[in-house]
This record gives sequence, structure tokens and C-alpha cells, in this order.
Amino acid sequence: MPFRLLLSFVALVAAIPALANEDRRDLCPDRPGLGTPACTIDAGSAMLEIGGADWTLDQRADGRSDSWTFGDALLRVGLTPSLEVQLGWTMLGHVRDRDRATGEVTKRTRTGDVTFALRKNLRNPDGSGVSAALMPYATLPSGGENIGAGDWGAGLLVPVGFELGALSLGLSPHVDAAVDSDGDGRHLAYGSVVGIGFDLSDDISMTAEMSITRDRDPDGHLTEALAGLSVGWQPDDDSQWDVGANVGLNRDSADVELYFGYARRF
Repeated sequence: MPFRLLLSFVALVAAIPALANEDRRDLCPDRPGLGTPACTIDAGSAMLEIGGADWTLDQRADGRSDSWTFGDALLRVGLTPSLEVQLGWTMLGHVRDRDRATGEVTKRTRTGDVTFALRKNLRNPDGSGVSAALMPYATLPSGGENIGAGDWGAGLLVPVGFELGALSLGLSPHVDAAVDSDGDGRHLAYGSVVGIGFDLSDDISMTAEMSITRDRDPDGHLTEALAGLSVGWQPDDDSQWDVGANVGLNRDSADVELYFGYARRF
């Protein structure tokens, strides 16, 4: 089912005439990092963003969990100069849990959930100056056990960006109807990401971020706190390679996450 949805989305991309390269805005991918940009891509353009590999380590008193995802794909299509539609899908996920007391190891490999989103820019869709957007989204429970959430979820992001000379400041507040940890039902979650970006050279940029999310799961309320550092390299006007790392700042957060990926505009 997710693969057929992806093919349908690709057909939509092909049906929209692309703009000439010289008329395109500067590249503005969602990757990498914890936050979400306020910019939208040009009308008639498309961007495919792929997480090559992502590893997350979560160590607890009773055990250890290692999670991998491969092919975490996001396809974005510009519908108007300030509106884009998005389709996301995790092609493959793998979780390895080890019980510290018994040494027992459990492994699961599944596909992930599908996410639909719209991003409507309210000011400066190219991301210049002060830029702001609204981004409602919904997730469909197409993934397998422990890889997918198990039920549908939804939420709203309100990304805001500020250009401050050589630096840029990004905020990504969000409120979510997050899926319960048992995979049945939803609860309130909310928080924000704040990040500072700067250029190391003409084609290399770096972003430092912090994320705090309050999760009111019925099984136990948590506050996840993360710090992240990511680097993007743009070898040309239409592509970017990236690497990044996130670290947990409290016991409610995973210990470390490492990832790399690629984005290409068409």
C-alpha cells in the first residue's frame, strides 16, 4: 500500500510542469536536523529527501534498545508559490532489544508509517527575512509492530525563521495528537525546537538545535529533551548531502542518534 501511494505521488509530480532552473529559489530542504523550515519549494518543482541510515541507542536500567531506519523518504511537491504537499514513508526499520537481566535479545524488522502534510507559507516563502508557515500533518498506521505507531496520529507545526545577518534562527513549535505507547488511541503532546544556523563556507552549513517535547501518554508523562548538531553540503544548486547527531539531555530521551542523508530537487 505505501509503495502504491508513493507511485501515485510521483505521478502527481510528473503532471506538474517544472520551472526553469534560473527561476528557482535557493535550495531549502527539510533535512537535516530536529526542526522544520518555514520555506516552501517553488510551484511546479519537486524534492526527494532520503535518510540513508539512522541509528538510535536507548539504554535503560533494564536493557538496551538499538533502532535503525533505512530509506526514510520525504517527497515534497510545490503546488503554488507558497503551498506544498508532502508524502513521507520509512521504507525499512529494525529494532533490537536486549534484556539486561536475562540477556534475551528480541529483533523486529518492518516498514514504517506513511505521513501526509501540507505546508502553507504565510510570509516570505523563500525563507528570507522573517518567514512563517502552518503545517498540518497526519500519519497512517501502515508500519509493522514496534516500527510503526500502531494507530493514526495528527498534529500542527508552526515553523518560523529569522535571518540575522550571518546567522539564522529557527523555531518549530508543535502540538500533536500523538499515538499512545500501546498503539491504541491518542494523547496530547507539545513542544518546540529552536536552532541556530550558520555557513562554514559557500556550500557547507551547520545547525545547532535543542528540542523539548512534553508527552502526556496515559502510560506515563514524559519530557524529552534533545540537543542536535548537523552539517549540510550542497555540491550544486539542486542537491545536498548531510550528517547529524542528536544526544539526549535527560532520562526520558534516547541516549544518542546518528544519521546521514541526501536531498535532490527536480
